[in-house]
Amino acid sequence: MVIGGYTGKILIIDLSHSLYQIDIIDEATLRKYLGGSSLAVKLLAEMKWENDPFDSAIDMVITTGPITGTSAPCSGRYVVATKSPLTGTWGEAHASGFWGPELKYAGFDVIYIKGKAEKPTYLWINDGKVEFKDATHLLGRDTFETEEMLREELGDTKIRVLCIGPAGEKLSRIAAIMNDHGRTAARGGLGAVMGSKNLKAIAVRGYGKLTLAQTDNFNELRKSLFRLIAGSPAGISLKTHGTDGGMEAFYSMGDVPIKNWSQGVWEEGIKKISGQAMTDTILVGRSTCWACPIGCGRIVEVKEGEYAGLKGKGPEYETAAAFGALCLNDNLPSIAKLNDLCNRLGLDTISTGSIVAMVIECYENGLLSSQDLDGLELSWGNHRSMVKLVEKIGRREGIGDLLAEGSLIAAKHFGKGAEEIAIQVKGLELPMHDPRAFSSIGLSYITVARGGCHIAAPTYWLERGFTFPDLGFPEPLDRFSSENKAKWVKVFQDFCEVIESMVICKFAVYSGLRSHDVVKLITYATGWDIDLEEILKIGERSINLKRLINLRLGFSRKDDILPKRLTVLPLKEGGTDGFIPDVDSLLQEYYFLRHWDVHGVPTKDKLDELGLLSEISEKYSALLI
Repeated sequence: MVIGGYTGKILIIDLSHSLYQIDIIDEATLRKYLGGSSLAVKLLAEMKWENDPFDSAIDMVITTGPITGTSAPCSGRYVVATKSPLTGTWGEAHASGFWGPELKYAGFDVIYIKGKAEKPTYLWINDGKVEFKDATHLLGRDTFETEEMLREELGDTKIRVLCIGPAGEKLSRIAAIMNDHGRTAARGGLGAVMGSKNLKAIAVRGYGKLTLAQTDNFNELRKSLFRLIAGSPAGISLKTHGTDGGMEAFYSMGDVPIKNWSQGVWEEGIKKISGQAMTDTILVGRSTCWACPIGCGRIVEVKEGEYAGLKGKGPEYETAAAFGALCLNDNLPSIAKLNDLCNRLGLDTISTGSIVAMVIECYENGLLSSQDLDGLELSWGNHRSMVKLVEKIGRREGIGDLLAEGSLIAAKHFGKGAEEIAIQVKGLELPMHDPRAFSSIGLSYITVARGGCHIAAPTYWLERGFTFPDLGFPEPLDRFSSENKAKWVKVFQDFCEVIESMVICKFAVYSGLRSHDVVKLITYATGWDIDLEEILKIGERSINLKRLINLRLGFSRKDDILPKRLTVLPLKEGGTDGFIPDVDSLLQEYYFLRHWDVHGVPTKDKLDELGLLSEISEKYSALLI
């Protein structure tokens, strides 16, 4: 019997032999791991994690959840997971758009990818049927071209395409996986794992339908949630000015990293790169994802100047901050150009912008010369040189070949103290939210399995004035205080892990969705009699299993650290008020609350409580005390 919200099927792809098989996912596994991120870690737990990320023995999964593709708001996301070539840790990335729902309609909850194809290949999944197709003609094509070529080749304009660009083909460790002309599973370089497998794209078309256990109840809840989300102040703001609409508010709190995290004030520049400035200058439309009542995506067009003629998806906050404030670049059309370039090449804009900022600082400090940079003059705000450098990174040309390895590897190569200029956690470049503005986010950065990541748990929401009484936090927390922060990070990480397992967009949570809504959505979809305690256990179970994988790979307490710049260098100007977070104390409290020992190793009692102790192999149990 198929459980409501699921197809119940996993598509197993053997690229080495151009074979596939279809397996059934049992209900016990689905209830214990739900889908998305949690199901991904369950499926990959016994993979050969010690192997190189580009080894054919490294597998990759693409997962959806029981809410993906339903009519619930913001239910268009999917999760990709494998070993990250950038960090060497557990790697996962998420994207929205329409590809995830299409996979469900084509008959599958999960694609499990093994091996390596002998030649460039793309998969064609057509309503439950699978073909291995030659992708030689797609080599070197950017992600936009690849999408359009496959739709034309397969004769259907409604096909959804997931693909990599030149960066993924050339195994850039910051390569993204793209779909829907600009939706990005970006973090951790997972596009390079696709490239290492000679897998250029996965085209999907489906005509199936999803069944729900309690259709009427689900539809009534969906209607109320659409009204809630669309009418909330956060939802209205996102619709009006996009994610970049928060730029000026973030700046007022000292949250926007400026000049590679070293400067606190840049007011006029912030105004020029904000979502409001985008609305007033280059915005021509909005784009939405599956079942989205918000429509935060921007469509921009540059009509004059050196970037005239550019039209497409506009930059989000992270991109605008990374290529703007982080590099002291106040030229908004150039940021739109850099965003478009990364989308086409298949690059993570956060990592790419961070690398560019690092290189500019190295150049400014005399650690690199123009000759080292293929003749480029990389001064702060020089957007023309930035565009040229990003092109080199995406195609591994000249200095771009080294920079495509990520900021940490490149900095170690440069030497002379460059490592302190590479702002990352576990090798993953930090997103554009400063721990000196919100004490909780630094703790979350250092404890998330994939490295410095805000999406795993945007804990700063509670410090900005949002409340979560259902999770035990009825009042906002002081952003500079350590009180209750470790508890909040632990609880919100568990909850957000459930959100990434359903799978829905966290902007639904930002716009008012709360845990009682999540419980109802899962109950009405699946028919399970589930409660808040059980769903939080799903998130906690997933986080603990990811921790075990990282421990197996040699990561430990020593790696749960913020960059030195963020722990010893208070910003004397701006909204952080000279604050430095006490991350070490918070970390010890966090370990205690998680029932991990002082080294960050989960206790046997906690793993037993979560039902993991009996599941894990000797490779994991040997790590336990």
